[in-house]
Amino acid sequence: MKKTLKIISSLLTVVLFINLIIMALLVISSKASGGEPQAFGYQIKSVLSGSMEPTFQTGSVIAVKPVEDPSLIKEKDIITFVLEDGSLATHRVMEVIHNGENLLFQTKGDNNEDMDSQPVLAENVKAVYTGFTIPYLGYFIDFAKSSKGTATLLIIPGLILLAYSAVTIYQAIREIDGPKKTTEETEKTA
Repeated sequence: MKKTLKIISSLLTVVLFINLIIMALLVISSKASGGEPQAFGYQIKSVLSGSMEPTFQTGSVIAVKPVEDPSLIKEKDIITFVLEDGSLATHRVMEVIHNGENLLFQTKGDNNEDMDSQPVLAENVKAVYTGFTIPYLGYFIDFAKSSKGTATLLIIPGLILLAYSAVTIYQAIREIDGPKKTTEETEKTA
């Protein structure tokens, strides 16, 4: 029983510590990049609308790779691009348009009936979808990026880890003092 509790205790410590490290890295990465978190050269984007359903659901997280050469983008690729208002959209390329020296992409959301009203200029394309999606994780990441989420996901696991460390130290001191007190009591009675 004691060995089982020790194993569970160790696993809990590792999980809390890993959570603390991952959350710190995500928060630092998103603050440093001024936007979405990044890992291993991929950007993590939250899906905010249902325009690409069923390819990915609202609230999902998708991994995209920043575009280095827009000329490599082809029909059926899913791209993330900047809209006129500065926000980002992720839609499927329906047509690649070569207009003189300009490269444009006609896009459409999989769940939309009509094509997007404006073709996307190649310089407005920021990333290409890699095929990696995690449903509903976007809600969690949006919460983590908020001030309440940052506090909750960094401070609370840190406090739990500190409390757990205090309990472990207290138990270790009790185990060390236990045999010592027994030896002292034996010597007094003798």
